[in-house]
Amino acid sequence: MNDSVNIARRLHRMAQAVPLQRAIVEPIRRKGRGRRKYREINFQELEDLSTRLAAGLIRRGVVPGAKLVLFVPFSIEFITLTFALFKAGVIVVLIDPGMGRQNIFRCLREVQPDGFVAVPKVHLIRFLAGREFRNTRWNISVGPRMPGTQATYHQLRETSAENFTPVQTQARDPAAMIFTSGSTGAPKGVLYEHGMFETQVDLIQNFYGIETGEVDLPGFPLFGLFNAAMGVTTVIPEMDPTRPAVVDPQKILNAIADYHVTQAFGSPAFWNRVGRYCLNHQLELPTLKRALSAGGPVPLHVLERMSRILTRPGADLFTPYGATESLPVSSISAGEVLRETAAQTRIGAGTCVGHLFPGVRVKIIKMTEGPVASLDDVAECLPGEIGEIIVQGAAVTREYYLRPDATKLAKIPDGDRFWHRIGDVGYLADDGRLWFCGRKAHVVIAGGQPMFSVCCEAIFNEHPQIYRCGLVGIGPRPEQIPIIVAEPEAGAFPQSLEERALLRNELFQLGRANARTASIQHILFHPGLPVDTRHNVKINREQLARWAEEQLSRVDGTASR
Repeated sequence: MNDSVNIARRLHRMAQAVPLQRAIVEPIRRKGRGRRKYREINFQELEDLSTRLAAGLIRRGVVPGAKLVLFVPFSIEFITLTFALFKAGVIVVLIDPGMGRQNIFRCLREVQPDGFVAVPKVHLIRFLAGREFRNTRWNISVGPRMPGTQATYHQLRETSAENFTPVQTQARDPAAMIFTSGSTGAPKGVLYEHGMFETQVDLIQNFYGIETGEVDLPGFPLFGLFNAAMGVTTVIPEMDPTRPAVVDPQKILNAIADYHVTQAFGSPAFWNRVGRYCLNHQLELPTLKRALSAGGPVPLHVLERMSRILTRPGADLFTPYGATESLPVSSISAGEVLRETAAQTRIGAGTCVGHLFPGVRVKIIKMTEGPVASLDDVAECLPGEIGEIIVQGAAVTREYYLRPDATKLAKIPDGDRFWHRIGDVGYLADDGRLWFCGRKAHVVIAGGQPMFSVCCEAIFNEHPQIYRCGLVGIGPRPEQIPIIVAEPEAGAFPQSLEERALLRNELFQLGRANARTASIQHILFHPGLPVDTRHNVKINREQLARWAEEQLSRVDGTASR
């Protein structure tokens, strides 16, 4: 009996079931003003090519368990190489290029990779780094041959797969290392096992009813891998995945129309831009069965716009909740939010993130600093009481790579199981739905009382001139000074002192009308809040707090820029 667990086996099954169905569609740069062209690969071609690449790796000495960094843009090559690496039993190391050079090098030093599968530019940087990566043994250039590389992508794909058998991996074997975005602290390598990917695919496919033969446009590269495992066609969007807030909506709409896309994933920043464009130009998305959005709370104004442009019967925007270490946890639709929970969100109740996925367990515990030795050592909150969110399930990762202290801090032993401290605060309502109130690290303690970022910000976000707000605290707990930093809508930034004073007073009126925000005495204006590099939506509150403290140090704290 073959009990091998590997997401690449699902690709093999899809190649047998739908060999000629498109697997990946990728836009090609056009010349002039002609129609956009695409290159395509079907499921049988994807299976065969990834097998030849895996055979080429093994025949060049790559051993199962080797750590290979994959630095290739979202493309046919990216997806094909990832499946090839899985088939070769390699641990795929994925580092978000948008996190910046300093963080990238910090992650690479921590991993100490055995090689790089990367575009020529990356190999040139590696070569110039000299002794930094002198121990890398297997380096593959996805492009022309570069110094210090053993082979090119083209050479690997010419390898014969005759008599080659993919490496047999088990559920607990490491499959990938995916780094957190670093939006709260330094990025950490999250170790994924093959069984965790299997569970994620099953949960997502079954929960949303995704069928083989559907067509997806994923704004996040990892979802392209899940698509292939589900028998879903991936249409790669023409965009920079690290900058979804500046995506060109027309290019997204063209791809959706060209291939009758039935599903699309994007961060809240992605859908904010696409939704505004559609309404401004009186456009709709009639082919989409569902849209998905994650990476941070989806603002109510984004949900409202998407509900107006998703015109296919039964279509909706869904917002799965989770984290790099634990995905998915829960989900809710825009329709349910707007019908049932939006009114509570507007007055500071937090963001409802919905119903738990099957097999996922959540508890809310009293906020605790430092490691927790056992679940018996913490107190559980009552329904409706805000506390720290912890989660348990088959898709929850066990450890951070070479970070025993971080692992100890994030995991709570519970007999032969464990709970993951997701780093968020929230509560479970009487109806079992989970509510999100912000990051634990972003709780402001003023006058000895906690102020939760998502709850407080929603009250000020109701002003029609405000796009979003960030709550930060200045000074030591428990006597911090709470400050709201408001980012006005595009073109609505108050220019004169009089305009700023008027807008600030209107915001103060909103704040003082709610017990959660009545104590806030300082409101500043910022032209563009600093956000994370992965989804362009999580506010970098550490950076924002430094900025706010500088502003507050000016005359009476009234400076607005």
